[in-house]
Amino acid sequence: MPRDFLKGVKQKYDVIVIGSGLAGLTSANILGRAGYDVLLLEQHYKLGGMATWFKRPKGHIFDVSLHGFPYGMMKSCRRYWCQEIADRIVPLRGVLFDNPQFTLKTTYDRESFTELLQSKFGVEAATIREFFDTARGMNFYDDQQLTTKELFERFFPGRNDITRLLMEPITYANGSTLEDPAITYGIVFSNFMSKGVYTFQGGTDLMIGLMKDELEKNGVDIRIKSPVDKISTENGRVKSVHVGDREIECRSVVSNANLLTTIFKMVGEEQFDKDFVEDAKAVRVNNSSTQVYMALGPDDHLDRDTGDLLFTSTAENFETDLLLSRDVTSRTFSVYYPDTRPHDKRQRHLIVSSTNARWEDWADLDDEAYEASKQDLIETTIDALDKYVPNARERVIFSEAATPRTFYHYTRHHHGASFGTKFEGLPVSQALPTQISGLFHAGSVGIIMSGWLGAINYGVIVSNEVDQLLMK
Repeated sequence: MPRDFLKGVKQKYDVIVIGSGLAGLTSANILGRAGYDVLLLEQHYKLGGMATWFKRPKGHIFDVSLHGFPYGMMKSCRRYWCQEIADRIVPLRGVLFDNPQFTLKTTYDRESFTELLQSKFGVEAATIREFFDTARGMNFYDDQQLTTKELFERFFPGRNDITRLLMEPITYANGSTLEDPAITYGIVFSNFMSKGVYTFQGGTDLMIGLMKDELEKNGVDIRIKSPVDKISTENGRVKSVHVGDREIECRSVVSNANLLTTIFKMVGEEQFDKDFVEDAKAVRVNNSSTQVYMALGPDDHLDRDTGDLLFTSTAENFETDLLLSRDVTSRTFSVYYPDTRPHDKRQRHLIVSSTNARWEDWADLDDEAYEASKQDLIETTIDALDKYVPNARERVIFSEAATPRTFYHYTRHHHGASFGTKFEGLPVSQALPTQISGLFHAGSVGIIMSGWLGAINYGVIVSNEVDQLLMK
């Protein structure tokens, strides 16, 4: 007899959170801690959304999502989660850039970049200061007509090499392009420049486990393998959610599902104003990605000087379109040394290669072509890795690939999006409760709300709005 994952679920809750990405988890935790009756529904059998992990035979544990985030994660986790999680946020030691225009290592902070821009790229100190101050001063209420490309041309005209240095990691981190509003670059870039790049020591499995413990301590009812089919409304207010043949009533809903899925599949466009629907239809889904997971043998070791994050490319010049091409020229290698999981006595060295990708390049391949494309992705990635890990083909004892179809399968993100929606998705997400009272969305939208830190902070913002509604 199949297991009933909703056994014991109550008939009504104050809040139902749909999806357990970092925004959904954070909203659920804050509202549970505030004393509300919270139900968290996750369609997968693991929590975390894209911030998750998987295990393979012989002790290989791979983190799926980004290896680095800004220092602000420490403050957010301390305040909205617990000290134990915050204490495990540690700095990465080195970021490598290697491409036909330059090769360099950096700690990826303002001090390091200032020195590099002066000594290696010949930029005057006053120009560098003005650029950093301009980026840092950007906020959501600024003029949003200026593009990132125009920002770079203002300070570094004709310098494609500087554009590459400043832009490539941000494009990798959240899908930002040169054509997006400059604030989507400036805010994220400045977050990293404050104190460099950080990671969670212990792996995503430990982090999500600690978050689950905190949720349960705060009384959140967590249910996995419970996909929501529909959000019902009545008289302009949220009424209930439907999971299979179950209808569960609630006073409010926080959807951590993809924004477009929430509007058009879970609620239905007939429930919204015409102008809102038009705005929602104009929202572009952000890009997806491919990843290749590789493990070295149990007695094999990498020198720490290899670096933690390696931004590599064979393209002569930087173009954001090239980062999405099936003809892969750019790869970001995340190197996981044994101290990533110090509690694991197996001392494994793991490497994850990531490339941005388009859904349409993978969506319609038949089974044979799909498997062949995945294998080609693995083989070409190992070939590219050989420059940084000599004799990589002999040393890599396990490899596996993920594609946009993989991410769609496990997360149900529209078109397998790694970073939700483009910039215009943020005001649509924020406007949901003005359309239907009690309906909120939190997740990766608008680029400045993407990545681990952006998702957590958006969960904070939305939980405060839910609290204000329920207090009335």
